[in-house]
Amino acid sequence: MLIDLIGVPLDLGSGRRGVDMGPSAIRYAGLERELEALGHTVTDTGNVEVTLPEIGAVGDPRLRYLDPIVETLDQLAGRVNRSLEAGRVPVVLGGDHSLALGSISGAAHNREVGVLWIDAHGDFNTPATSPSGNIHGMPLAALCGVGEPQLVGLKGSRLANSTINPKHVALVAVRELDPGERRALAAAGVQVFATEYIDRYGMYETMCQAIAVANAARDGMWVSLDLDVMDPAIAPGVGTPVSGGLTYREAHLAVELVAESRRMIGLDLVEVNPICDQGNRTAVLAVELALSALGKRVWESPRSPMNCE
Repeated sequence: MLIDLIGVPLDLGSGRRGVDMGPSAIRYAGLERELEALGHTVTDTGNVEVTLPEIGAVGDPRLRYLDPIVETLDQLAGRVNRSLEAGRVPVVLGGDHSLALGSISGAAHNREVGVLWIDAHGDFNTPATSPSGNIHGMPLAALCGVGEPQLVGLKGSRLANSTINPKHVALVAVRELDPGERRALAAAGVQVFATEYIDRYGMYETMCQAIAVANAARDGMWVSLDLDVMDPAIAPGVGTPVSGGLTYREAHLAVELVAESRRMIGLDLVEVNPICDQGNRTAVLAVELALSALGKRVWESPRSPMNCE
């Protein structure tokens, strides 16, 4: 497999500084080296240039730092689109989760793409429903055509109108939703597999169902993995931790099943915050999960009768 690493040192969409150092932390944890050890050909394409605002230039408090974020996401969308056109698999290193609006918009340019959004949060707010105005809580809504016009399809960018069919979106392991997000997710028709679904049916069945939703799209699926989906005891280095997250093995099984589907066209690894971390362990975990998503196995286990198809 030909893989492009794309760093996005962006923290303007978040309410806490530090995730701009996430790409460096993930690189330091050995992602390129470990992917090459699996037999992949890896090109580190460097970082997208992040447009930095003047100090204190927040802009509209309901859409904090909108203009520089959109400029950055526009660049990212172009790089992801070019990577896919070249027959490569983009792996995007974040950075806060607002970047997924850029990566997935690039993937969806002239393509029908499904989305697996694996996250403790819904990221389905709009300026009208967001308690904070932080854009990292809005990208999935914008991808589904809901919210601020400048965000929806990255209107005005070079790859404008790259929206996603909400019926091809699966939100997995969410455990914290704002009231407005609940209503908007239901109205849009996004399939939500919250933590209680995993508790009831297990990660295997959950991911079989979620992958089927994203796989309904013609041209494959994009996986957007927020490290705060993990339990904070396992992944302390995130900006918005929520108790009751995934275990180490649940997370690995989830991305192992993604790899088995052979339908993933690209991957986000987001919200790694080295300031909050302990010995870079969250970045190391991000690398380990990326390896499982891209084919690493201890042993090729036989398929069970409840096969994901």
